[in-house]
Amino acid sequence: MKWIAMLLSLSLLVLTHELGHLGFSKLFRTRVRRFYIFFNWKFSILKAKKFGGKWHFLFFNAKTPDSWDEKNLAPEDQDNTLWGIGWIPLGGYCDIAGMIDESKDANDLPAEPQPWEYRTKPAWQRLLIISGGVMVNFVSALLLFTLVFSRWGQDELPLRNATLGYDYHQVLLDEGFQKGDIIYTVDGREMYDLSDATRALLLDNPRYVTVLRGDSLVDIAMSGHLLEHANRQQAKHLIKPRMPFVVDGFVAGSVAERAGIQVGDSVVGLNGIHMESYSEISPALQEHAGDSVTLAFYRQGQLDSAVVILGSDGKLGVKLVSDISKLFVVKHIDYTFWEALPAGISHGWNTLVEYVSSLKLLFSPGGMQSLGGFGTISSIFPDHWDWHAFWTVTALLALILAFMNIIPIPGLDGGHLVFVLWEIVTGRKPSDKFLSVAQNIGMILLLALMVLANGNDLWRWLSGKF
Repeated sequence: MKWIAMLLSLSLLVLTHELGHLGFSKLFRTRVRRFYIFFNWKFSILKAKKFGGKWHFLFFNAKTPDSWDEKNLAPEDQDNTLWGIGWIPLGGYCDIAGMIDESKDANDLPAEPQPWEYRTKPAWQRLLIISGGVMVNFVSALLLFTLVFSRWGQDELPLRNATLGYDYHQVLLDEGFQKGDIIYTVDGREMYDLSDATRALLLDNPRYVTVLRGDSLVDIAMSGHLLEHANRQQAKHLIKPRMPFVVDGFVAGSVAERAGIQVGDSVVGLNGIHMESYSEISPALQEHAGDSVTLAFYRQGQLDSAVVILGSDGKLGVKLVSDISKLFVVKHIDYTFWEALPAGISHGWNTLVEYVSSLKLLFSPGGMQSLGGFGTISSIFPDHWDWHAFWTVTALLALILAFMNIIPIPGLDGGHLVFVLWEIVTGRKPSDKFLSVAQNIGMILLLALMVLANGNDLWRWLSGKF
């Protein structure tokens, strides 16, 4: 389900990104020869083009007929775009006439520039054409956050409202944190939100952190090397709320249901040992796989117990309550659309700033090991279908895609933008040969980064860290 959600999300983002390029191209009467979702190496799942007054379609086609070529069409049809769906779900492209990109170099362009080509358009029009994809991704991210807030509202778990405290990654346990601690301040600055606390720990290199441990406030002196250690150990989640073990349902053949456990029961102990959270109870059950265990639980405020015979998998066969609003006191805000609009824009902008700030992790010792590819992206999605999570993650990915494409690397939109801006400032247009060489260098760099990112994912999968 994670991979299906990722594929659908990225497909929507690629589609809207390329439509941004297409829209400005059409606005400035620049010919778009092909518009593809997914790559079509060797053959296409679908091709469609309108000419002669009607639409023509080809399915599972390897070679486009010569009769579809623009030079063989009537003048009124030569500007029509070939639409296609490829079979390699790794992106898509908008083939703009007269533009040097990943699909063609200077040798592929006709000797005489044509008025309907990208290269003959004024610099300000080329600037908008090339930035159209980034603009659409950025605006669509803000719109998605707005729609999510207006449809579902916004739930925020204040840092101190996680009554069971938090579980910490080993890198933080090594710093002196203990399971159940609740962060109060970082270098004396009060923390109210988990994401703010995590960002402060990683990016601000704090000297000390004050936590609530039991009934006392405790100061933890930080080593100053948390970021380095987090990168070395490839820590994915530094801090997670400790969730109570509250039953929400049962799977078929549940051993807990046969033992009399009911929906709403809150398990708080195993074989006489008090345990409050899922992170404690689940591994303890695994240790007693195949054994008979006594569960202590609260039912409607009354403490009770039941004997359960575990299967070989050490599981109770229950579904747990995952909605934090049913487990903790959360801050819920409902919005109308017009109220959600500024909230969505603010949330999107803050998310982008947080993401850009986090990129400094890549330049710390071991930072490149934190790069992730498609496996890392898929892990962001839940393992069950959830429209709220899907659109929220899609909005996040839209922001990331917009920012990554604006980076001034040849092969990305940002590389093209730099060359157009150079032309505007200096009045000198880079030669087609120079653009071809820069494009090739950029593509080699991007491919190397893709291999590194997905290689990291493969290593994590082989080492069991996914």
